[in-house]
Amino acid sequence: MGRTSRKRSTLANRAIAASAALLLGGGGLVAMNVYASAGEGRSHQRPPQSENAGQAMSTIDCPDVANELTDVPRGARWQVDRELAKIDSQITQAYQRFADQKEQIEQDPALAENAILNPLKQKRLASLERITNAIDRVGRRPQGLEALAPCTLRADGNAGGGGQTGDGQTGGQDGGQGQDGGQGQDGGQDAGQGQDPGQGQDGGQGDGQDGGGEAGGGGQAGNGPEASDFVDITTVQPNVSQPRQRRGSSKGAFTTECGRNEAGKFNSDNVIVAPGVSNGAHHMHDYVGNQSNDAFATDDILAAAATSCRNQGDKSTYYWPVLRLQNGQAEADANADGGGKEGNVGEIQTPAQVTLKFAGSPVSKVTAMPRFLRIITGDAKAFVNGNANANASWSCTGFENRQLKDKYPICPEGSQVVRTFKFQSCWDGQNSDSANHRTHVAFADQNGRCQNGFKAIPQLQQRIVYDVPPGPGFALDSFPEQLHKPVTDHGDFINVFDENLMNRVVSCINSGRKCR
Repeated sequence: MGRTSRKRSTLANRAIAASAALLLGGGGLVAMNVYASAGEGRSHQRPPQSENAGQAMSTIDCPDVANELTDVPRGARWQVDRELAKIDSQITQAYQRFADQKEQIEQDPALAENAILNPLKQKRLASLERITNAIDRVGRRPQGLEALAPCTLRADGNAGGGGQTGDGQTGGQDGGQGQDGGQGQDGGQDAGQGQDPGQGQDGGQGDGQDGGGEAGGGGQAGNGPEASDFVDITTVQPNVSQPRQRRGSSKGAFTTECGRNEAGKFNSDNVIVAPGVSNGAHHMHDYVGNQSNDAFATDDILAAAATSCRNQGDKSTYYWPVLRLQNGQAEADANADGGGKEGNVGEIQTPAQVTLKFAGSPVSKVTAMPRFLRIITGDAKAFVNGNANANASWSCTGFENRQLKDKYPICPEGSQVVRTFKFQSCWDGQNSDSANHRTHVAFADQNGRCQNGFKAIPQLQQRIVYDVPPGPGFALDSFPEQLHKPVTDHGDFINVFDENLMNRVVSCINSGRKCR
């Protein structure tokens, strides 16, 4: 399945022509967007139903169960994670039924309640009851989870409460609100002083699309992205700022070389969020580092695994959604879960370059990460959930002082697409994971300081470069209902450094050295 990056000289003409037709629904390949835009999300403000009057319904909006479960006893987490994975599958299945009956629902709106929303509510109630009982057996019984069961239909243009057009990069990854489980991520990574790149350029391509999401716009599978999801990077103003280095800062860095997934290790699992559940991500991931990561990998399995990293003391697992060319070509997973069966189609691109660097704090020394620390950065459901946990950052080589959060970049000839992740750099000092997989780590505040007693740890900075033809001809894998929106980009990391190597990482960073 893994493909090497295609050269512009051999692909540009074919890909540009094909992607233009696909994005604009031409060539007979795309008639309408059969997947609705939705997901787990209560972090956004839902509009009154009256605001949907006269609009075609294309979104099922469900409250976010996972984010509400901030206190799950350790003894219940395995079962809770499995039920949350079932809830994700319930949403995906409900969307497929919605897509199959969309024309009938437009003629008879009551059909949606009877055929889609009520059955979905009953399934969610059953899962929520099992979650409640699992927690009750080992801890305090949670109250009111049943209120999270009902979902609603909404017009696509209302989805996300800003997830698509965003609020620009107004805060910076290192400029958030500290240890509140990710609320400091309302602006991408270290960005803060420039324009609102999500709002700028009027949707990007000047093709008449307003960026709002008419149901039925583009993509090889008909579920996105649209031309309005792209913007010419040369029209974006510089918007990146860095916290000032202060006395006592840790200015060093450690770079680990783990390859570009040349061997083609892919799966649609997510062992952090959905351990023990095959296809828990509903989209494909690229993996570098640990070669045994799948849904069933325990800490012991990860510790004993082979690694693609040059330094064999780093068996950490680094993974992120694959990027595909939307050129009409099929991939080996065209009929697989997480692939074509869930709207993720096109040729998977092997990155041209992957850089994994651990950096220090602008205000203090760093402490060692605990082994098996898990960190998720970004939100795979940010299109609907909104920006609370979004941490996407897109750019082009030669233009990396201009970062986009909710648009894909169109790079000029000779420039390559760049995805950047700067992970949370503050740790609670106790836990390697948390119930919602977020609250045990956090971003530093806008001055680079960890709040609420959290400790500064080496910050993983991931830079992934792709050699794709210029133009709007590529897409991120996503949950099918997330429409391949760039704001849903995310990265996952499990620390499996051995103790000696982690101590060397900390020493290099704190002493101001650049090490490998």
